[in-house]
Amino acid sequence: MLPQDPMILLSYLNTKLRDEYDSLEALWEDTQADGETVTNTLAALGYAYDPAVNQFRPQ
Repeated sequence: MLPQDPMILLSYLNTKLRDEYDSLEALWEDTQADGETVTNTLAALGYAYDPAVNQFRPQ
């Protein structure tokens, strides 16, 4: 289960992407999370996924 607080979610996902997953798609597949919902939640905070660095970064 992913954290519900958006800022904690951001930190959690970036840590997982840095330490365990080579791509966002791999993280979604493994966690079975709704990637669109999570991405929209982080977009509302002003963050977007940057595949070049495999992290959510400020837009």
